[in-house]
Amino acid sequence: MEKFDAFDAWIGKKEIQVDYLNQRPLAMMQALLNQENKNLTELPHLYHWLYFLPTVNNEQLAEDGHPKKGGFLPPIPFPKRMWAGGRLQFLKNITVNQEIKRESEILKIEFKQGKSGDMYFVTVKHSIFADDQLAIVEEQDIVYRNTSNQTKTQRAVIVPAAETKPFSYKKQFPINTTSLFRYSALTFNSHKIHYDRPYAMQEEGYPGLVVHGPFLATLLIHSFKEEYPTKTIQSFDFRAVNPVFDFNEFSICGDVQTQSAELWVEKENNLIAMKAKVTFTED
Repeated sequence: MEKFDAFDAWIGKKEIQVDYLNQRPLAMMQALLNQENKNLTELPHLYHWLYFLPTVNNEQLAEDGHPKKGGFLPPIPFPKRMWAGGRLQFLKNITVNQEIKRESEILKIEFKQGKSGDMYFVTVKHSIFADDQLAIVEEQDIVYRNTSNQTKTQRAVIVPAAETKPFSYKKQFPINTTSLFRYSALTFNSHKIHYDRPYAMQEEGYPGLVVHGPFLATLLIHSFKEEYPTKTIQSFDFRAVNPVFDFNEFSICGDVQTQSAELWVEKENNLIAMKAKVTFTED
């Protein structure tokens, strides 16, 4: 494969952001998940995604609604940008109503050629501190796709039907355009594929509005904690393998073992949309 090193200068690039962990986003997330509004004292898993949000002016947004490239992230010319997965370690509980800091670094940039077209994968590491103590270590995988075969790509992103396998629980969480809008608003995510149906279908070749990958990951870990509230989560790895659209029905599943669990989102046609693994200890 030809080596593409045009963006090597971005590898090792760093940025630091500071935020304050107030209650309001937590209450709104609980409402989105149909939970009783509790005055939380500790940050639930993955709720740190409600902070450190990119607050750029409208004039600094690209046509797709994302912030324009070339700031912290490299100016990769491929227009289709998605959060493909991540790996997280939870080292310390974070108390609500305190200052938090996130140190970010671009670890690697890889060019790949496959059946679905040309892609760049950018891996970003986030280290989140509370009271100057490292609390969460996260690696995010961001994928950039070419549009030259976008319709073909969307029809090709299909995995084999899920095998029949045991599960400890299987539950549903109905998604509609309102919940997609509320999650976009809560995370200040203006990517049009989540709320602008003509743009999602005509410009990016999707058959409908796309459910946010982080939203699905949050549902996975939220459902696990609902079923097993006494288990202390140590790590969470997830990977998006098939898009979920606003017209899809899907199940949130978990197969729980002694110290780990396999979690997945399964669409109504038995396709796996997201795979995840969580490790834990018992309180």
